[in-house]
Amino acid sequence: MNIAIVGTGYVGLVSGACFAEIGANVTCIDVDEKKIARLVEGEIPIYEPGLDELVKKNVKAGRLKFTTSLAKVLNEQEVVFSAVGTPPDEDGSADLRYVLQVAKTIGENLDKPIVVVTKSTVPVGTALKVRKTIQAELDKRGKDIKFDVASNPEFLKEGNAIKDFMSPDRVVVGVESENAKKVLTRLYKPFLINNFRVIFMDVPSAEMTKYAANSMLATRISFMNDIANLCELVGANVNMVRAGIGSDTRIGRKFLYPGCGYGGSCFPKDVKALIKTASDNGYEMEVLKAVERVNEQQKLILFKKLQQVFAGQSLKGKTIALWGLAFKPETDDMRESTALVIIDLLRRADCNIRVYDPIAMDECKRRVGDVVTYCKDMYDAVLDADALLLLTEWKEFRLPSWEVIAKAMKQSVVIDGRNIYDSEELKEAGFKYLCIGK
Repeated sequence: MNIAIVGTGYVGLVSGACFAEIGANVTCIDVDEKKIARLVEGEIPIYEPGLDELVKKNVKAGRLKFTTSLAKVLNEQEVVFSAVGTPPDEDGSADLRYVLQVAKTIGENLDKPIVVVTKSTVPVGTALKVRKTIQAELDKRGKDIKFDVASNPEFLKEGNAIKDFMSPDRVVVGVESENAKKVLTRLYKPFLINNFRVIFMDVPSAEMTKYAANSMLATRISFMNDIANLCELVGANVNMVRAGIGSDTRIGRKFLYPGCGYGGSCFPKDVKALIKTASDNGYEMEVLKAVERVNEQQKLILFKKLQQVFAGQSLKGKTIALWGLAFKPETDDMRESTALVIIDLLRRADCNIRVYDPIAMDECKRRVGDVVTYCKDMYDAVLDADALLLLTEWKEFRLPSWEVIAKAMKQSVVIDGRNIYDSEELKEAGFKYLCIGK
């Protein structure tokens, strides 16, 4: 099967490499000529474990190609996936200009039947806009060509995307015709031979499912952060509370971990977009408004704890070490990361900031420049530090040598934003230890 994927960002590149891995002939398209040139040379513009090898393997096998022109390859394809960006506008709505530009290009150049699939996260009603845009261009050309429009939202977890794509727990597909259902069944069947878990539904429901899923997960995170903050005030231990409620099969254990706020490319953007979609339709998503508000406050909590530790003292001139910059482990993605908020607060307080992240250092340099000191490893980061703040729970941070760290730091203060350390162990090692919800 010949398929094209427009957009070589996180979703597009992972999807293209994985479709090629199961034998499809895939052409990935992007208007960024430099990015395409790098991909042709085997340079991967994003970090995702295993993606580098998968792309190189399938390029070598001839199943994965890259180009800057959708028009040139469009009529060789059976399916075209649109995986371009949908950045949030200032009002929180999803910016659909790139999605509709892809649709316009298709309409301007289409000469044969095709299935057009939106894989980008888009508001309900976008597929209808895509259909109208394609049809308008065909009408201008006087062409009567049958095409199908479908929705196939992605549910990839950064850091685990290839496994998620190759062995999905479900694939959601919104279709409006039997032909689109037949084509997409054939495409996804190799991933799900033993247990075909494609959930077909109408297109608007598929578009809504993506937003609803991410908003539910964001809600669980903000709920637990709210509970954690209350636990601190009343003397309860949020870890015990989490174990107690997570054992209820109606609730489950996943996404019940308190911390210093969620970030990334999906949760913040999708929560805002769903709130805006509701508002545009005369409805207010009160729960999601609270979820967003709690999360924004939670990103400040480590700085507030730092102020508590040094109550009565100015933070000016103090050296603060940050472990972790990415919004989560196994990615270099710093979009909406708590680290960006903390760095800004520390800068305003005239602190000296020393940072280390296994992967996201270059991304941090791109975003904030040289206002922080970039360190070679986690021990270098704590040198002469007055406090250490853990922001991202990378595996290499889980079992540090506290003896070495105590000797390297000016003051033995650890503020754990992900609750990964044992409070008794830290206290025995002579540290003042603060975490979330205890």
